Amino acid sequence: MDKPMNNVMFKGMCLIFMIRDFFRPRGNILKEVEIKPGDHVLDYGCGPGGYVLPTSELVGNSGKTYALDINPLAVKRVEKIASKNQLANVETTCSDCKTGLQDDSLDVVLLYDIFHMLSDPNGVLKELHRVLKPNGILSFSDHHMKENEIMSRITGEGLFGLSKKGERTYSFLKQG
Repeated sequence: MDKPMNNVMFKGMCLIFMIRDFFRPRGNILKEVEIKPGDHVLDYGCGPGGYVLPTSELVGNSGKTYALDINPLAVKRVEKIASKNQLANVETTCSDCKTGLQDDSLDVVLLYDIFHMLSDPNGVLKELHRVLKPNGILSFSDHHMKENEIMSRITGEGLFGLSKKGERTYSFLKQG
């Protein structure tokens, strides 16, 4: 990602996402990922945090939800959601690529509607590969990209292989 969007654009995006989430609850999309209690999940490019509450509920007290975004407003918004809902299993990071997480520490990474905006997509994929456990899942969705572009960009470096295609997401398994 190059740099965070300005405050006005971010607030506009939040409003649009609130409307979107009302009509298409994020929890329904997460059903395709099959997140389990105890999982450690990263929402990479979390934006205003639409996936944070349902992910936190799915991983439960024994799991962890990490939310990362380049925009400090997004991180603050997620922290507010976590505080308001008393989500002790949510941790935030403000970063443009590096997660700060240990190697092989995550079960699932959510990479939703952000890939087309990344200035270094291969660098991000390498970082996500590093932090995913063996056979960890990269759950991917980006409505700005066509299927053939998604497949070539995500699988092209040999870091991930397609596991399944859902109605709204693609699940890629960590390779190697």
